[in-house]
Amino acid sequence: MEVKEGARFDSLGLSEATMRAIAHKGFTVSTPVQAGCIGPMMEWKDVIAKAPTGTGKTFAFGIPIIEHIDTENDKVQALILAPTRELAIQIADEMRDIAVCHEGVRLVCLYGGQPIGKQIDALKRKPQIVVATPGRLADHMKRRTVRIDSVDTVVLDEADRMLDMGFIHDVTRILDKVPHRKNLGMFSATISREVMDISWVYQRDPEEITVQATADNKPDILQYRIDVPPNEKVDTVAKILNGEELERVMAFCNTKGSTERLTKFLQMRGIDAQCIHGDIPQKKREEVMNRFRSGELRVFVATDVASRGIDVDDVDAVFNFEVPEENEYYIHRIGRTGRAKKHGVAYTLLSDFPSRMRLNDIAKNTRSQILPAQVDSEGHVVPVKEDAPQA
Repeated sequence: MEVKEGARFDSLGLSEATMRAIAHKGFTVSTPVQAGCIGPMMEWKDVIAKAPTGTGKTFAFGIPIIEHIDTENDKVQALILAPTRELAIQIADEMRDIAVCHEGVRLVCLYGGQPIGKQIDALKRKPQIVVATPGRLADHMKRRTVRIDSVDTVVLDEADRMLDMGFIHDVTRILDKVPHRKNLGMFSATISREVMDISWVYQRDPEEITVQATADNKPDILQYRIDVPPNEKVDTVAKILNGEELERVMAFCNTKGSTERLTKFLQMRGIDAQCIHGDIPQKKREEVMNRFRSGELRVFVATDVASRGIDVDDVDAVFNFEVPEENEYYIHRIGRTGRAKKHGVAYTLLSDFPSRMRLNDIAKNTRSQILPAQVDSEGHVVPVKEDAPQA
């Protein structure tokens, strides 16, 4: 079923406590994915939902989960799996927003990089909702510090990304340990073959909800491709940052080493930049992300694993310092800008023939219009004609 419009929250049969929490957020009308999913999930139906990133999927599954929680029951009743620690933390924060007026709802967030002892202490407080990355949840299950055999609802958020990242065996082992679940929700930006395989095995007559990218939810992003010599890429980023007066920017690299180098070289040019990747301690990662969210950090440099875990509405621009290795990564990278109905801009730097061919392939397969451009002496990005020589 394709859903094109939202619904008034007061028409969805929600409790007074949930309605107060929604009013506190300033919402009166749901997004289309919320309108399509809340009803079926409230009725304990399995759901497979395909919707663009940034369309309110957490509330789509979070509201039914909170509505179903029995606060007299100390067992784990709902399990939400996310591919990255950043996304898990973000989901947990939004779930707490929904539960703010529900007394007795307890939630824990389990992810790698945080001391496991702290998480074990949180589990001893008997949460009814567990938000987790698959690897860390599997670790707790081996240690017998969490039991999920009483879970009623399981949600796989960013299911395509989770399976692409190699978590399919962890996910299936976890689902096999939830024998009496009443429903399974799968939420994804794309429905890959692996997602369909999981649905076929573990879901029963799922409600299929589709939300197409439209003018309302499709980011308004101007996309540029800029040819630069390899030894001028960092200077080009710095020049554009200052020439275009960009205040809050994300820059993406393909490797941990590249993020470190770009960050260091920007810092050497007096630009406030920090990076996160898999080798950076979780506490430091959270500090960097909090600085970026609060507007204190100008340039946030990351690998693709972080691109889905950052939810900031007013990123001025995205730099692809290196062309992503997957078409889908390009969409998720540039999707960090142009959110909340604001204009965004994405710059992709090209310094060799393979990267140019790779971007051509991305443009073709994602139907993206990526305009050739050059940077003038003042740091302004100027579109150029296809046949014009590029700097």
